[in-house]
Amino acid sequence: WLTLDWKKKGRSFNWDLHSVAGTWCLVFYLLAALTGLSWSYEWYNQGLTKLLSDAPQNERVRNRGPAPSGPAPTADYAAMWSSIYSAAGPHLSAYNIRMPPVAGQPATVFYLLNTSPHDRALNQITLDPATGITKRHDRYSDKSLKAQLLTSIYALHTGSYFGIVGRIILTITALTMPLFFVTGWLLYLDRRRKKRQIKDARKGLVQPGGDAPAWLIGFASQSGFAEQLAWQTAGQLQAAGLPVKVQPLANVSEQDLRDSSNALFVVSTFGDGEAPDSARGFERKVLGRALSLESLNYAVLGLGDRQYQHFCGFARRLHTWLGEHGGKTLFAPVEVDSGDPYALRHWQQQLGLLTGQAPVDTWQAPSYDNWTLARRELLNPDSCGSPVYLVGLIAPSTSSWLAGDLVEVMPRNCTWAIEHFLDGLGIDGRASVELDGLSQPLDQALASRQLPENRAHLVGLHAQALVQALVPLAMREYSIASIAADGVLELIVRQELHPDGSLGIGSGWLTEHAPVGGSISLRVRRNSGFHLPNEPVPMILLGNGTGLAGLRSLLKARIADGQQRHWLLFGERNREHDFLCRDELEGWLIEGDLERLDLVFSRDQAEKIYVQDRLRESAAELKKWLADGAVIYICGSLQGMASGVDHVLNQVLGIEEVDRLIEQGRYRRDVY
Repeated sequence: WLTLDWKKKGRSFNWDLHSVAGTWCLVFYLLAALTGLSWSYEWYNQGLTKLLSDAPQNERVRNRGPAPSGPAPTADYAAMWSSIYSAAGPHLSAYNIRMPPVAGQPATVFYLLNTSPHDRALNQITLDPATGITKRHDRYSDKSLKAQLLTSIYALHTGSYFGIVGRIILTITALTMPLFFVTGWLLYLDRRRKKRQIKDARKGLVQPGGDAPAWLIGFASQSGFAEQLAWQTAGQLQAAGLPVKVQPLANVSEQDLRDSSNALFVVSTFGDGEAPDSARGFERKVLGRALSLESLNYAVLGLGDRQYQHFCGFARRLHTWLGEHGGKTLFAPVEVDSGDPYALRHWQQQLGLLTGQAPVDTWQAPSYDNWTLARRELLNPDSCGSPVYLVGLIAPSTSSWLAGDLVEVMPRNCTWAIEHFLDGLGIDGRASVELDGLSQPLDQALASRQLPENRAHLVGLHAQALVQALVPLAMREYSIASIAADGVLELIVRQELHPDGSLGIGSGWLTEHAPVGGSISLRVRRNSGFHLPNEPVPMILLGNGTGLAGLRSLLKARIADGQQRHWLLFGERNREHDFLCRDELEGWLIEGDLERLDLVFSRDQAEKIYVQDRLRESAAELKKWLADGAVIYICGSLQGMASGVDHVLNQVLGIEEVDRLIEQGRYRRDVY
């Protein structure tokens, strides 16, 4: 709020300029406004006089009564001057005599010394103009601070109270006022543009009303990708003239399934075969019942990751249940491994066959931008665990995201790994190959390909054939640890160490191999299931290790919004070396932005304790927070911490209550 980052661009810079310049100018605007009101309103002036004056009855107030009548006053100016000089002394700089309107009343003299602190630090003498005899002498220096401020209202208003520097500053702040109109207008236009983009993303879809025979499209999403594909599916159907009804699977009832003739399900699988959090209630309530779905025609698009044993487990259970209860498949289930564009294209083609209209555009694989790696900071020096880094990235153009969102990073192989891979294949890394329509050296092309340990099947291939035989590197997902207003996208990344001592491809690229100032290919991805609640309810945040990233972005967003009812439970190894973002978290606690901070360091005592253990100990406090409407957020490792927290919640609250929290959107997870 106090310093500008001149490296920021677009909306981030506009927001920075608006808020930082506004913070600096605010005190001067308040000063000018609060003093200026004294000339605008009589009641305000009288109120200030009553509040600040040492003797309100003797202060000068505005006289709105009739002017007194009588003979004109007489004055002995020599006697008056003698009294003025005798009272003021040799440091007299200027004086002003105000004669009374009629004879018999005193004259008032305001004088300034050359030692006065400012040009309105006036002293006051009341004397008889005919004789020069002083009746009252009020010195500025004898007044209390509040009375001095009352005397100096004009000087405060113009800034002269602070000398020539104050006048210059107040003038500059006044001239700066148009800046806030311009930046505010630009921020408003940016919000409008984002709203238009959201509408465009939905392709003008309108939910059907009445009894229109709409196609039901249900989605179950953990990180937002299934929801995106559901709306794209709806767009393709509506382009073919078919009415659609899109809704989360959690809102699909038994009656919706009975009443629908055609339904499409776009569902992801969470963890090793589990339903996404938002669909756990649907699986428990609906998939556990026997329904007659003889009139339902359906198809399932499943999203998953083949690294897990139960690939697309939830999608397969849904497909099996629908078939067992009378549903008829429109076409075989389509399973997508890590966003495979060929599988998504197949889904599009099947929809085209159903509607009789080929898709207008083919869904493309998501595009990635080249961000600049701005900084890299080691957060846990001398830790017994793997190094953890705070990585800062700058967008190539204006970019925005919400707290809780994710990034997909396309990593690159390091130079050493490529040289080691080519060693023994007899191919020069400088050989020219063509990749994605571009001619480039072989070693550059291999930076984006998976390099298998077993190279027997690659021996004898020439450079171009070698590149074509290798599959691209898979993207890596990370939780965003900052908010868009920061102007920098931050990640908290732990280095993954292989048994041979080499680094994991994704973490190694971000934390060691990519040069600071170099390019990182990434895209921001919406993670609607981990966004902030719409209402300012209390938040309970639980995480361990690099899971602090997602929680940090949520806290930053809420603190920027003025919210303070937060309880963070965070776990790591040792307090001395692994207290990630220590200064920041302790600062929030001191400032009151964190109401409660529970830290768990597993290796600081003989018996290891974890986040779930601390939560169990705080069961009574947990229930109080939940009774106040709190929302629970978990970010970190699925095995151990997240599953342990889930187990404790089921023990303390009961399985039914935990399921109710999930259905209400009050229990949200971003785990890996």
